[in-house]
Amino acid sequence: MQHHDTPSKFTHRLGAVSFLNAKPLTAGLDGDPSIELLFDVPSRLPELLDSFRVDAALVPVIDLVQGGRSWQIISDACIGCDGETLTVRVFSRVPAGQIRTLHVDGDSHTSVALARIIWRELYGVTLDVVPLRGTETVADCEAILLIGDKVVNHKLLDYEIETDLGSAWKSLTSLPFVFACWAAHRDAPTDVAALAARLSAARDAGVAAAKMIAADFGPGLGWPVRLAERYLTARLKFNLGPRQREGLARFLDLAKRYEIVPMTQEVVYA
Repeated sequence: MQHHDTPSKFTHRLGAVSFLNAKPLTAGLDGDPSIELLFDVPSRLPELLDSFRVDAALVPVIDLVQGGRSWQIISDACIGCDGETLTVRVFSRVPAGQIRTLHVDGDSHTSVALARIIWRELYGVTLDVVPLRGTETVADCEAILLIGDKVVNHKLLDYEIETDLGSAWKSLTSLPFVFACWAAHRDAPTDVAALAARLSAARDAGVAAAKMIAADFGPGLGWPVRLAERYLTARLKFNLGPRQREGLARFLDLAKRYEIVPMTQEVVYA
């Protein structure tokens, strides 16, 4: 296992997503001279962490227990929901229980696993999951899963039925859901306690400034400001508390039951 030892003016290099949903976690880190932020889509952040190009990353939670990784959750800052998400949705032209093939947005790992679990649990259906290339028409896809800002600015007028996966999870389990959290290698030389404190402080400042963040970043990402405000202040949850941990454990247990992830790996908290 090789660690990068090139000198850097930054104390920490962090991988994060550039979606609106991560802005309350990262906006307060932007101007910090000791931190460098590298942005990518959620599905590519694990690779940044695997290759030690970042000290920590805001990773999809499903990746915590895949690939034989020895990662740990290092912060109580996360991206989650306690009911409707607005931005993790299945759009379909048939009723949810009749969906058999789901075309999925490749940017997400956690949401694809969540869809597979919800359809097994609620409808007894094993979805045939197909990557969405982006050139399909509505006639080609009976249902598609989209995440993030695309849900707001994608033209989906021809799909009549929407299923919000946060709402479906809440109905199924009565628990919150966690989509992404800050993780680092367990054997990394990073001062985890200091970084955890910095990430929590950034989250607290970001949550307090959520309306300003919505106004600053929303329009550039295709969001009407009022909707962006509701999303960041009322829909998303950014604290990894006891109930969120319980929801995360339930999700990963179900992912193991349905053989979406290996049985052997457990989540580790720093």
